[in-house]
Amino acid sequence: MLFTPGSDGIYAEALKVHAEKKGKLGIRSKVPLRTRKDLSRAYTPGVTQVCREIAKNRDLAYRYTLKSNTIAIVSDGSAVLGLGNIGGYAAIPVMEGKAILFKEFAGVDAFPICFENYETDFTDQVRNIAPVFGGINLEDIAAPKCFEVEEALQDIGIPVMHDDQHGTAVVVLAALLNACRVTNRKFTDLNIVINGAGAAGLAITRLLKCIGYNPDVCTMVKEIIVCDTQGTIYRGREGLYQNKYKFIIAEETNHTGLKGTLADALKGADVFIGVSGPNLVTPEMIRTMAKDPIVFAMANPTPEIMPDLAKQAGAAVVGTGRSDFPNQINNVLGFPGIFRGALDARATRITDEMKLAAAHAIADYVPRPRHDRILPYILDKGVTKAVAKAVAEAAVRCGCSRNLE
Repeated sequence: MLFTPGSDGIYAEALKVHAEKKGKLGIRSKVPLRTRKDLSRAYTPGVTQVCREIAKNRDLAYRYTLKSNTIAIVSDGSAVLGLGNIGGYAAIPVMEGKAILFKEFAGVDAFPICFENYETDFTDQVRNIAPVFGGINLEDIAAPKCFEVEEALQDIGIPVMHDDQHGTAVVVLAALLNACRVTNRKFTDLNIVINGAGAAGLAITRLLKCIGYNPDVCTMVKEIIVCDTQGTIYRGREGLYQNKYKFIIAEETNHTGLKGTLADALKGADVFIGVSGPNLVTPEMIRTMAKDPIVFAMANPTPEIMPDLAKQAGAAVVGTGRSDFPNQINNVLGFPGIFRGALDARATRITDEMKLAAAHAIADYVPRPRHDRILPYILDKGVTKAVAKAVAEAAVRCGCSRNLE
């Protein structure tokens, strides 16, 4: 049975399970502690030799410690699911949930690190705890802080990725690649409208601008227009210079300078991608789009337009973020494999090339996409393996793989 937000009993069941188990995450030992010899090897005096080796060569932490398979899930609780700024304490259950997804799908050990004060810049704290982890997954951090934190941590020598941005963008790109196959469209001919200029909106915009592996030969869509609560984002819009990231969007999109509302932007568009709010798109707006449009309405729990309404209005392919409709566009198809591949390659960072490799791996996992199946089944763990392999290979190609041998 599929539960949707608001389903009778699911909230009570969740509270009961969390109370009974005292959360969802625990720690277990990998080695026995039954004898004195066990203790001597795991702790003193044996462990001192391990410490000496790592002191001589820090990279040996990957060989001798949990670092090789452990990431931190870092949040300040400022943008948790659809709940908003609820703080670090209230964010713990979500971060625990993310941790068990990492373990279940990718075998990655992940641990929640939740900060409580949204106003605090926790970049230095994350930098200081980095030695124990092989990667940092930033989670549920509001824009623009999420951009600033991620940018500031790219030099710490391990992969740092804000999943709400890049995990979403990777899966959206994979879905769009297969939707183009279903509707017989060329990626380079697409006119795309994105509603939502926050974390996901910016990342999707930038990833869709180039889907090739070779940075010198980029395959770009024809046009992207991004809308926020004030309408289309265009060069010179009043107040734009107060937001660095919307300024970037204005510089890189909407080359015709279209001014107006979301409805204006959708006229003649091939694709709508919604990372905004509920019920912002009407059937009438879908009817003004190009023939057989692609509609990804991903606001949760209520999409920008419900799938049945979009289809009745002429949409050929419809995707949402929900599990009770076909074509669920969900980060779990991306982030476990991305980090698994990055850890396997001992990567120093996650590059655009690695994200693109992940997107293509997800798309290629569905050999014959259909209108109602453009993405793999969300619980198919084979997707993680395919993504991890592609990401690790891309890490080697782009020269950010740490060779320990």
